[in-house]
Amino acid sequence: MAKGSESGSESDPNGWSRARGLVVKTLVLIGGAFLLKRLTKSTTRWDHAKIVARSLSGEKFSREQASRDPDNYFNFRIFTCPATEMVDGSKVLYFEQAFWRTPQKPFRQRFLMVKPCPKDLKCDVEVSSYAIRDVEDYKNFCDRPRDQRPLPEEVIGDIAEPLTTIYLNRCERGKRCLYEGSTPPGGFPNSWNGATHFTSELMVLKNNKICTWDRGYDDEGNQVWGVKEGPYEFKPAPASSFNG
Repeated sequence: MAKGSESGSESDPNGWSRARGLVVKTLVLIGGAFLLKRLTKSTTRWDHAKIVARSLSGEKFSREQASRDPDNYFNFRIFTCPATEMVDGSKVLYFEQAFWRTPQKPFRQRFLMVKPCPKDLKCDVEVSSYAIRDVEDYKNFCDRPRDQRPLPEEVIGDIAEPLTTIYLNRCERGKRCLYEGSTPPGGFPNSWNGATHFTSELMVLKNNKICTWDRGYDDEGNQVWGVKEGPYEFKPAPASSFNG
C-alpha cells in the first residue's frame, strides 16, 4: 500500500505538469492567432492614402533615366512636401518641378490633395492636383525653413481650380509597384501645343520611387506633347534635403 501510495503521489505532479503544458500551449496558440490577426489586419482606406502621400514626398530626380536616354528624357528635379491637412483628413502636398541645374526656377507648381477614393469608386487612393493662386509665394516652398513658408491656413485659402485627378489602385501581388493608376478615360482639358486634352499616369514604387507619364492629344487622337517612349522615372536624391 505504501508503495502504491508513493507511486500515486509521483503521478500527480506529472499530470499537473502535462496539464500546465497543455494550458501554456493553448495560450501560445491563442496569442499567436491573435497576433497574426493583428498583423494581417487589412489596411484601412486612410492608411493607403498616407502611404501614397509619404511616397510622393521628398526630392527626386530623373537623373539615371536621362543618362541612359538623353535624346528623350531630361534630368528633372521634383520636390514635394506636406503643406497642410484638410478638415476631413486629406493630405495637401506642395509640388514643384524644375530642371536640375535651376531648382530655384520651377516651371510647374501645384498642390496635390491625397485622400481615399469615394466608396462608390473602384479605387484605393485619389490624387488630385490644383492650381495655386499666387505661385510666387510658394516658389521653393519645400526648401525653406518652416517658419518661412505660408501658414497651413493660408495654404487652404490658396488652393485654386482643380486640374487633374488620378485614381490609384493597389498593385497586384508580384508586380514591382505598390500603387498604379491614371486619369479617367478622356483625360482633362488642355490647350498647349494644339492639344485638346491630356492624360496622366502615376505609379508608386518601393523606396519612394515614382513613375509619371503625362501626354497631350489633339481632337484626332494624335499625341502633340509629352514623351512617347515611356514614363519618367523619379528616384530620391542620394542626399535629399527633404526632412519631413
